[in-house]
Amino acid sequence: MSAPTKAQIRRWRRYLADEIAEGAIYEQLAERKTGEEREILLDLATAEKRHEEHWRDLLGEHANNPPRPSLRRSLLRFLARIFGSVFVLALMQRAETDNPYARDADATPSMAADEAIHSEVVRGLAARGRQKLAGNFRAAVFGANDGLVSNLALVMGVAATSATNEFILVAGIAGLLAGAMSMGAGEFISVRSQRELIEASSPTQVTLEAAPHLDLNSNELELVYRARGMSQEDARHRAMERMGYFNCDCNPSLSARPDGSQGPVDRSTKHEELGSAWGAAFSSFGFFSSGAIIPVLPFLFGVTGTAGILWSAGLVSVALLFTGGVTGLLSGTSPVTRGLRQLAIGLGAAMITYLVGLIFGV
Repeated sequence: MSAPTKAQIRRWRRYLADEIAEGAIYEQLAERKTGEEREILLDLATAEKRHEEHWRDLLGEHANNPPRPSLRRSLLRFLARIFGSVFVLALMQRAETDNPYARDADATPSMAADEAIHSEVVRGLAARGRQKLAGNFRAAVFGANDGLVSNLALVMGVAATSATNEFILVAGIAGLLAGAMSMGAGEFISVRSQRELIEASSPTQVTLEAAPHLDLNSNELELVYRARGMSQEDARHRAMERMGYFNCDCNPSLSARPDGSQGPVDRSTKHEELGSAWGAAFSSFGFFSSGAIIPVLPFLFGVTGTAGILWSAGLVSVALLFTGGVTGLLSGTSPVTRGLRQLAIGLGAAMITYLVGLIFGV
């Protein structure tokens, strides 16, 4: 094998540093987990160590004192120590998706395949955390953004009419209270209605109880499965299984779902993605209020006129970039793109309202 070039050595050392950092990230995340998730994370760390050894073998003496890992991986290690899994796994998902080994002949095909699989493994682990956050997090993010945008628009629209500072404050506080109450009530009704709809549409166990007493020649159990989307042949097969005419080729303890699907029924997580109605309501109320108070703050501290409008818009801009970035992280998309998108939407809505206020003020 010919001696590696300086460019290869630099690239391999960078790979080595990143593999060391990624292995440490997975180990740090595993320390906060138990059971299957812990085992998966430790297996990922072991895979990263295999990749690390590959680059050490290629580098030889050049593997000593590897450089610092990339800024992204250094940040991920810090976040893994401080915050734990949800945000870090979402970021790791993006990091694993960028697979340089697929384009590098010095990496083995198995290493490139490993990285591609790691992306899907991390996606699955991140999805577990997102599922737990989904319901109340959705209400919190929507509440905060609605509060920021709606009250900034209200404050700027009123300020454009040359209203007094006291009138702007009253309008802002009124908008905060009215919007928070409306958002809280709306989320409660929405989530409760969705839960009730899912409950009403979920199969019951009545088919299991009635199956032994049904007449095969007038087997109405078939109709149950056909109504749930099975073909006539599949429905008859499933019905005969339920009635005990022949054995199912699956674990009976895992096929107790009356719709014919297999897998354990976990009722404790049935509505996990929606969250609780009260949780969604309080999250929406609280986060709307926390967002809606921001555009009012400059006027609350006595800033008036154009200065108050600029301060209000500036504070809301920072908050919109933050909430958009957080949403982007958790959804696995670019936090910068999501933050800029929310900023553009928020300031666009406020500017339209400001122009309307100017027209009415004139």
